[in-house]
Amino acid sequence: MKTLNVHETKTRLSSVLAEIEKMGETFIICRNGKPVADLVPHKRKSRIKTDKFLSQVKIACELTKPLTEEDWDI
Repeated sequence: MKTLNVHETKTRLSSVLAEIEKMGETFIICRNGKPVADLVPHKRKSRIKTDKFLSQVKIACELTKPLTEEDWDI
C-alpha cells in the first residue's frame, strides 16, 4: 500500500489510476500527513449470484398455458 499527498495525487492521477488498473495497487491519500481516503481497485459484483429469497420461490402453475376460471382462486 502506497501513500500519496493530495497535491501529488492531483498531479499524477492518470498514472496512479493506470497503476491501480494494471497491478491492483492500493493507495492511501493523505492531507497534512493524515490519511483521508483509500484508492482501491474496483470490484464488480457478480450478476450470476442468486438472491437468497428468490431461490426459495416455487411456481405452482404451468406458465405456458392460459388460465381458466377454476385456476383463479377468488
